[in-house]
Formats: sequence, C-alpha cells, structure tokens
Amino acid sequence: MVVKSVTRQGLLSLNPNPNPTVALFRSLPLSLYHLRRQLPRLAVTAADREALRSAEAEARQLRGPQLEVAELSEVAEEWRRARVAWLCKELPAHKAGTLVRILNAQKKWMTQEDATYVLVHCLRVRENETAFRVYKWMMQRNWYRFDFALATKLADYMGKERKFSKCREVFDDIINQGRVPSESTFHILVVAYLSAPVQGCLDEACSIYNRMIQLGGYQPRLSLHNSLFKALVSSPGMLSKNYLKQAEFIYHHLVTTGLDVRKDIYGGLIWLHTYQDSIDKERIAELREAMLRAGIEEDREVLVSILRACAREGEVEEAEKTWVKLLKFESDPPALTFVYKMEVYSKVGMHMKSLDIFREMQSKLGETDVAAYSQIIEILCKAKESELAESIMADFVKSGLKPLTPSYVYLLNMYYNLELHEKLEEAFIQCMEKCRPNCTIYSIYLNSLVKIGNIDKAEDVFGQMNRDASIGVNARSCNIILSGYLSSGNHLKAEKIYDFMCLKKFEIESPLMEKLDYIMSLKRKVIKRPINLKLSKEQREILIGLLLGGLRIDSDEQRRNHIIRFDFDGNSGSHYVLKSHIYRQFYEWLHPTCKPSDNSENIPDKFCTIASSHFGFYADQFWSKGEPTIPKLVHRWLSPCVLAYWYMYGGHRNSSGDILLKIKGSREGVENIVKKFKAMSMDCKVKRKGRVFWIGILGSNSTWFWKLVDPYIIEDKDFPEIGDETKEQDAMKTEDINFNSDSVE
Repeated sequence: MVVKSVTRQGLLSLNPNPNPTVALFRSLPLSLYHLRRQLPRLAVTAADREALRSAEAEARQLRGPQLEVAELSEVAEEWRRARVAWLCKELPAHKAGTLVRILNAQKKWMTQEDATYVLVHCLRVRENETAFRVYKWMMQRNWYRFDFALATKLADYMGKERKFSKCREVFDDIINQGRVPSESTFHILVVAYLSAPVQGCLDEACSIYNRMIQLGGYQPRLSLHNSLFKALVSSPGMLSKNYLKQAEFIYHHLVTTGLDVRKDIYGGLIWLHTYQDSIDKERIAELREAMLRAGIEEDREVLVSILRACAREGEVEEAEKTWVKLLKFESDPPALTFVYKMEVYSKVGMHMKSLDIFREMQSKLGETDVAAYSQIIEILCKAKESELAESIMADFVKSGLKPLTPSYVYLLNMYYNLELHEKLEEAFIQCMEKCRPNCTIYSIYLNSLVKIGNIDKAEDVFGQMNRDASIGVNARSCNIILSGYLSSGNHLKAEKIYDFMCLKKFEIESPLMEKLDYIMSLKRKVIKRPINLKLSKEQREILIGLLLGGLRIDSDEQRRNHIIRFDFDGNSGSHYVLKSHIYRQFYEWLHPTCKPSDNSENIPDKFCTIASSHFGFYADQFWSKGEPTIPKLVHRWLSPCVLAYWYMYGGHRNSSGDILLKIKGSREGVENIVKKFKAMSMDCKVKRKGRVFWIGILGSNSTWFWKLVDPYIIEDKDFPEIGDETKEQDAMKTEDINFNSDSVE
C-alpha cells in the first residue's frame, strides 16, 4: 500500500498531463529567482549587469535539440514504475555519498531509460545537482549510450544556475564524443563563466566564445559580444591589457557580421591600446575615425585615454588639443588627467612646466592624490631638482597617503646619481620607518655603501637582506656586493659570493666575470659555470607544499613538458611575502616573459616557469588527468617544510588559533593524509565543501602543528601600506565549517 501511494504521488509530479504516446520534453523557462541570482565578479557596474541580463535573456530564447522521454505510464512492469517513482522522490533528499549508494543498489534492474527518466524529473523540479550526479553515475554503467540531447539539456540547466564547472564537464563530454555542442550550451557556458567570481573564469569565457565561432560555426548574439567585451575592460588597465587581441577579435566579428558597434566598444578598444607596452597610434586613429563615421562623439573616457597615449609618447600638441576638448565636458577634469599632462611635458624635458601643472591641480581640485605626488616626484628626481623633490616629498609624507615606497625609490636613485650618499642614508632610514622592507630600496643603499667604500657595513646590509625573507637578495644585489669585494681586494669573500651566485644560478655581470677569471687563473682554480637546471631538495619540498595548497601544472599533449603556474592573491599580505620568496627561489626556472626587463622589483601576482620535463614527476603525481590529485604516497612527503608551504599557500589560521588546510582531490587521498597526521601525534577533522576538503587541526593539535612548521614560516610584519583582505575573506569562507563531527560532508 505504501508503495502504491508513493507511486501515485510520483506519477502526479512527473506527469501532470498524462499522454499514452511519447511526449516531448520541452525546454523549461528558468525561474526569476535564478535569473536574478547574480554572483559578484570584477565587473559590477550597472552597464555590465544590464549587458549580462541581456545575454541571459537571449540564452533563454536559444533552444537545444529536443529530448524525447517516454512517460512512466508506458512502462509495463508495475514494480519498475514504483521503483523509478520512489527514486524520483528519494534521491533529491540525499547528499552525494548516500545518493550514489542508493543508485548502486539499483544496478541489477536499472536501465538507461529508467535513469534518464529520473534525471529529467530532477531537472523539472529544479534539482539540478541531483540530476548531475545521476548523469555521472549513468556514465559509469556498461549499458550507457551517449545521448546528445540529454547532455545538452543538463549542461544548459547547470550553466543557468551558475554551476560553470559542472556545465563545462558535460560540455567536454559532448566534445569527447565527437559532437559539437549546441549554440545554447556555448552561450550559457560563456555567461556562466562571466558571472563567476573565480579567478581564471574570464580566460575560460574567452576560450569558449572563440570555440563557439571557430568550432561550432555559430554567430553569437549581440548581447554576448557586449557582455564579454565589458568583462575584458572591467579590470584595471595593467590587468586588462593582455586581452587586447581578444577585444580586437570581438570588434572584428561585430563589424564583419553587420552588428551594431556600441560607443563602449570603441572606447574600450582605445583604452586597451593606450595600456600596451608599444602604443599603435595608427590603430587608435583608425578607431577614432570609425567612431566619427558611425556618428559617435568622443566622450570624456575616450579623451582621457587619448591623453594617456599622448603622455606615453610625449605628444604635446595632441595633448593640448585633447585637453581643450576635455574642458568642454567639465571645468575641473579628474586628477588623473593632470598626471598625464605632467608626464607629457616631462617627456620633452619641460619638468618645470610639469610642476606648474601640479600646482594648478592643487589649486583647482583642492587635494592631491598618490598618483600625482608620485608622478611629480619622479619627474623632479629624474631632472635632479633635489630641493623641489625633497619639498614635495615632505608634503607627501605629511599627507598620510600610501604607498610611499615608489617615491622613495626615485629619491634614493637621485641621491645616488648626485653622489649625495649621506642624504641617501637619511632617506633610507626614513623609508624603513614608514614603509615595508623592499629589495629595491636595500639594493640602492647597498650600492651606495659599496660606492663610498664602506664594505663592512655593506656586508652587514647584504647579510640582513639574505636573512629576511621579506627582503631577500637577487642577482643585482649579489653583483653589487661582489663588485665591492673585488674592488677592495677581498678575493676570498668574492669567491664565496661567486659560489653563492652559482648555487642560486644568478647571472654574473661580464666585467666582474673577467676579474674572477683572472683571480681564479692565478690560483689555478677551474672556474665554475652554471650547469643544467636541477631542482634542489628545498625546491622539491616547496613544490609539494604549494601543489597541496592548490598550485597548478599545465602539460603539453604528450605530457613530456610541464609548466608550473604560480598564482598569488595580490590583496593578501602573507601572499605578498610568499610571492617574493618563491619568485627568488625559482628565478632560474621562470619564463623570460615573467622576469622584469628593467630589473625592477615589481613581481607580478602571476608568473610561470619554462616548459620542462623536470616537472614530470609532480605532474604525474598531483595533476595526472588535468585535475588536482592527491598521490597515494603523499604520506611519505609530508615533512615540516612541505606542511609550512601548504599552510602559507592554501591554509588559514583563525582567531582561536585553529589551523585549516584546504585541499582538492579524492576522499581516499584525504584519509591518507589524516592517517599521517595521527602518526605525527596530531588529530584532525575533515569537512567537505563542494570539491574542496578542509582539514581542521584544532586546539592543542594546532600548537603542535605550529611547532613543526614554525622554522619554515615566512613571517609578514604589520606594515601600514598593505592590509590583508584575504584573511577576512578566508574567515568568511571558513566560519560556517563545523568540525564537531569527524565525518566528511
């Protein structure tokens, strides 16, 4: 009786309009709740949200292939109808583990038609997560036959709910079967990526958009073009400049297909061009002409971009024309335009004119921002106007604005070039009181000490740099101290620095190398040259720790060469220090494009290594199928050093002192790690949130963990120039993780 009652209830929910013939499974409109559910991302302006809503509205109009599903009433066996109806009601109420166990218990009788009906029912009642799990379970059965219409419907529903990773998984399944996904799937997946706050989703959205055109042969809707373009130009200029080629591709496709090109597209393209290392003035002129032909007037944003290009190129006449046009929009232009105008005149050697513009900005706007202070100080320092630079630097310090470090770099370089070494030392001390320790600042001071022959003090400063991980030493600082030892005749210490540089694989300047060759020849020693790259023991342990914390490896198709991709959070103070340390540790392995050409210390938040077979072991163990994997032998590699780097890269310490370690991989791998921790006298608890496991080391266990890793932790001092927003974000992410139970959720 109970079964019959459940059967009727299941049939009512599944088949509100019974029909003995085969019914077509119509595409269901997405609910208003799901349409309005906007996840935050980098681009959050009103125009961006409107463009994204437009793209979603057009996605609803796209229809994929029709899916035919037989009605449950057509099943001959009553017991089968009852069981399928029971599954439709029961499965959505359970989590992944229990759901799979229930399905496994049905393996003896269940067919693809039965599983398809359950999956479709889950989609109808908006239980999309359950539908996806049923789909993955189906794929593992020996009776499974790929169903293009079913996969398309599932992918579209997952994408509409912003489940971009699951949508992409089904999307890849379709391609792996030799089929081309439908236009709706392409469109919805791009929109899902654009709506996601996860780093790297914009690159994936561009990739899917390009494949939509090149692989699928589809013509994306106008709203999709506009939404993707807005996302490309919504990041700060230095981050967006790498998307110029993609932006040009979108513009080209709009023009060639006869779609309307909005003012934002023209303005965004010009804006991107002005941030390139080499500005294409002809292309900017072409875009401006195209705007005029389309009847679009240049607005304030376009004029600011033109002024930026003039500043980069030193085009005074064009800058003045643009300035006059800009004044027509507003009598007091934004502070950034004054900065660009100052830069224009500095490029042609008129630094006093730049100073007049700076004073004009102060009088008109009544305030001065960091960019203006930094720009005028740089201009005056390069012009060697020491008194004026000192005066404005004093005002800058009194203003309380941050950061001060770049301006101190300009000031110290000026003192060094003017050979004012006493003033340089005073400025260095002042900088250390107000700013974060910086390798560039220390290197200038070190160079000054070597220049005046104070080798003993230079040696102390170099030792401090080497000991402090937040400062560190690089090829430049090593060459400076090496030149000091050679000039003072201290050949023994010069040899030691030389050995140190060979160990770090730092390049030695040619004049110093010639002197070293002569010294070594007198002692009949064979000069050692840098040999083939080989990972040191410390580098191997660092890699394992970072890989456990979420580091990524990319491999070529043959899996012979592999690239390590380092990705750090620019808002995190701890990541700021770790980034500098890792950059120095793997400097000789880094790709040439990731090494600053001007020998600056502006280490990017993202950098990667060269492609090398030396990383094959780590790719096989931690990224075996393009996904993060926990090796079976991971318990053998969990040294204190590995744990420290795991914690620093992918861990979190809450206010009560508990340690939380984040990891992706299989449940069996996590259990293996937990067993190792217990063998190390540390009890821990595990919770699962989506695809991420959190390992909690709580109470007294966290104290023991900290004693183990403390010697390897790179501490970050609390300097006023930088906050640690990531700690607050991590706290929000982990505050809802309850470790009161030992079970994995």
